[in-house]
Amino acid sequence: MFDKVLIANRGEIAVRINSACRELGIKTVSVHSTADADAMHARLSDESVCIGPAAVRDSYLNIPSIIAAAEITNADAIHPGYGFLSENANFASIVEEHGFTFIGPTPEHISLMGDKVRAKEAMQSLGVPVVPGSPGTLHDISEFHAVAEEIGYPVLVKAVSGGGGRGMKRVYSPDEMSEAVSMARAEAQAAFNDGSLYLEKLIDSPRHVEVQVLADQHGTAVHLGERDCSLQRRHQKMVEEAPSSALNAAERERIGSQVVRAVSEIGYRGVGTMEFLYEAGEFFFIEMNTRIQVEHPVTEMITGIDLVREQIRVAAGAPLGYGQEDIKFNGHAIECRVNAEDPVNFQPSPGRITGYHPPGGLGVRVDSALYQDYSVPPYYDSLLAKVIVHGSNRNECLMRLRRALEEYVITGVETTIPFHLKLLANADFANGAYDIHWLERFIEKS
Repeated sequence: MFDKVLIANRGEIAVRINSACRELGIKTVSVHSTADADAMHARLSDESVCIGPAAVRDSYLNIPSIIAAAEITNADAIHPGYGFLSENANFASIVEEHGFTFIGPTPEHISLMGDKVRAKEAMQSLGVPVVPGSPGTLHDISEFHAVAEEIGYPVLVKAVSGGGGRGMKRVYSPDEMSEAVSMARAEAQAAFNDGSLYLEKLIDSPRHVEVQVLADQHGTAVHLGERDCSLQRRHQKMVEEAPSSALNAAERERIGSQVVRAVSEIGYRGVGTMEFLYEAGEFFFIEMNTRIQVEHPVTEMITGIDLVREQIRVAAGAPLGYGQEDIKFNGHAIECRVNAEDPVNFQPSPGRITGYHPPGGLGVRVDSALYQDYSVPPYYDSLLAKVIVHGSNRNECLMRLRRALEEYVITGVETTIPFHLKLLANADFANGAYDIHWLERFIEKS
């Protein structure tokens, strides 16, 4: 096992990783920008190192500074968390070239899954169902038209290196194609420094269902069920739950087995998430995330398995010590992302936390880096906390979530707690009758 791990991230996920390390008896090093000098993750770790000014390009994306911090603190391994450099294959390579262990998949697997076209081709060759689309990257506008005619409208223009909805445009007719391609290419180039595009069939009213996988370096791989992440605003997840109310046991076993077979075939290690569109009993692979997910706690709540702890153990070479038959699903879990945003127009709301009291009680978990008098900086993601509840069934979860959100006190900044309470009062949400477009419609009507 490692003696010391450097956590190359900030906020609630850095605090979460620190906790997992502590339970394993591992010392921790946090890195922080000048804007995060008083952040909770820097206060809780055994050591902390300032790696640059507030701008992410000069701090949390500054690879030389992160490597230097690991060297001067004699760390054994680096955990990237999520976001920032977590799915940067070059960073993973540099980490290992400098003699540290990267707590995540191999650089080769990060690179493979980071290219949406190659990932789709790989999964299709391994028997995982995929969305119909172009066989690879498209260049000339005539190629886009040809593929669209072949698979049928509506279609989706997507960035090869995309994520978070950037570089993604819907096209419902041929006369919309040219403008959509131009806009998607410009967005992709600006966001990912890669304007490469491909085309997929637009699935009209799907659920967004993702399957959590975990694999060690000794040939054992398991799935830990699915999460439903259909409630999204501008392709950003806001509420997640496990299991999905749209799936039955047979469908769960079918897609889980396919995913485990695929990750075993490519020799994947660590945690990963296969994301699918699900409609009318059919699954369509869209991408794989090669890192811990923001919504990982709902899986932990229904399986009792600490995914961050397992990440660390697997990276250190330890076997899982259990197989698929040992994975048991217990009850239901829901997670709400509480952001520092206006609950109506979702504008960011940085500022000082003047009052703070998190909810508690049976089945309630809060993952956060907040504390009284903390100043939420304007430079980073607006996520303040994740409220996760567990119950014996979905109805119990919904009641518990309402109670937890009503108890949660955060003053000094605007938060999305009122939005979530309004969502909980909606009958369609309570009945699980939603798809990936439902939340946008709900917000428009609100």
